[in-house]
Amino acid sequence: MNQPVVSVLMPAFNAEQYIAQAVESILQQSFSNFELIILNDGSTDRTSQIIGGFNDHRIRVINLAENQGLVNARNRLVEGAKGRYIAFLDADDIAMPSRLEEQVNYLDGDEADLCGSAYYSLYEGLGRTKSSKERYTDADIRALITISSPLCNPTVMGKAEIFKKFPYRVGKDYAEDYSLWVELALAGYRFANLKAKLITYRIHVKQTSQVQNAETNAIFSKSREEYLLGLGILSKLSPRPMGFSDRLKIALPFLMQLNQKIKGISVAANYEIYARFQYRGNGLLTPFTRLERLLVSALASFRA
Repeated sequence: MNQPVVSVLMPAFNAEQYIAQAVESILQQSFSNFELIILNDGSTDRTSQIIGGFNDHRIRVINLAENQGLVNARNRLVEGAKGRYIAFLDADDIAMPSRLEEQVNYLDGDEADLCGSAYYSLYEGLGRTKSSKERYTDADIRALITISSPLCNPTVMGKAEIFKKFPYRVGKDYAEDYSLWVELALAGYRFANLKAKLITYRIHVKQTSQVQNAETNAIFSKSREEYLLGLGILSKLSPRPMGFSDRLKIALPFLMQLNQKIKGISVAANYEIYARFQYRGNGLLTPFTRLERLLVSALASFRA
């Protein structure tokens, strides 16, 4: 097999219900110069048999006798990747047919070092699909890292050397993607999200991202503090709900500093960040809190 352009990496643990559809969605891509590496992380169901049923020379399989966790799985997959680009897809998600082609074309244009995309969320329990709401520019993504993970990990494709230099961190389980985006942002890599919806992201009760707890939230908070510190912003200014007078003392200076550190943040991204300083469920006051949010966001963007 010639050197693939893209290595698609798929960790799998007890994924018998979904993995066939995930694998098929990659094999049916319009861009064909890829390898698909599947790591079977000690599955005890029929995952191994289902993977073995595919006969395609582009598939490579790593079988682990015992489950070693998602961080180890992702890093083992990255180590074995031969492509110029690395793309992620989890074993319960579905890639659109043009996913690899669109992301390769974008990255070949050298406008970013890694890119995610918009996506559909499929809520298994409800049988309902919802479109994601993303921010697309490097500035907006960097800004939103102060409050959330603005890249959906299974949508991401990036230069292979980045992921080989910056492995997912052991001990950052369930927040390993956010922690990595923090590291890459502080290292100066360029981000983007494509506007096309390139995967269907399945949400169900067995999904690891649903197994969140106080420890996971603590990892997220620690990574966010590291990010703010790296930007030169005091962690005491970190977005959290507070009263109006405190918002004037803390939230407004925070946004002003953030827009000085990161040039080109949109009003929409500032609006989203400032909302984290406000309480939810304001009842009759909601129109006024929204107006406050808009005015402060516009001020921050235009004063930068």
